[in-house]
This record gives sequence, C-alpha cells and structure tokens, in this order.
Amino acid sequence: QVRLVESGGGLVQAGGSLRLSCAASGRTFSTYGMGWFRQAPGKERELVATITWSGGWTYYADSVKGRFTISRDNAKNTVDLQMNSLKPEDTAIYYCAVDQLPFRRIGATTGDAYGYWGQGTQVTVSS
Repeated sequence: QVRLVESGGGLVQAGGSLRLSCAASGRTFSTYGMGWFRQAPGKERELVATITWSGGWTYYADSVKGRFTISRDNAKNTVDLQMNSLKPEDTAIYYCAVDQLPFRRIGATTGDAYGYWGQGTQVTVSS
C-alpha cells in the first residue's frame, strides 16, 4: 500500500523558517517527479514546487520563488520543502504528491497529473 506522510508543519512567526518532509512508502518513486501543493481556507489548491525524478529540474510558484527550496533523496524515498522568510499568506495545508508518469524531463505543474497524495500538514504563519 502506497503511503505519503508529511511532517514538519507547525506555527511560526513571519520571517521564520520551516522544513517540510514527505516520506513515501509502499513503493519506490525514484523515477517519478514529486511536488508540494498547498490549500488555504477558501482558496483552491495550488502548486508550490515540483522536482523531476532526477532532481535536475525544479519549478516554483512565483509567490515562493527565492524563499522555498524543494529537494529529494531517492535513496530515502523522501522529498523536502525548505521554507524561509515565511509570510502570513503562506498559511495553508501543505500536501506532497507523486507524478503519475515516470521519467518526465519537465515536471508536471497541474494537480491532475499527480496520482498519489499525502494527507497534508498544517503550516500557520503569524504576523
């Protein structure tokens, strides 16, 4: 059974940092892109960042570019999201997800391309 489990969320003051981690189990995802999405109350889910299976290509939403960094460890079957200079508008539930197709050279940027999802971790940034 495939499971994605996020951790590292919490409450932080504006300007602070958090590191989210997603651990996958049940199969290896070393040949699949992985991404982080978020959903704030009353808003649609949005892509935050994605990384290809090799780690050679990454994408960031404009709102987080320069502040967030996505990385992966294929040996550990994990993907992390380092979040710095957090803002209140970063408050949301953050989800990790795995692409449905292997070996993409350019990561998928829409949610419907992702086939496995974690249950999410809450990130709250106070002003």
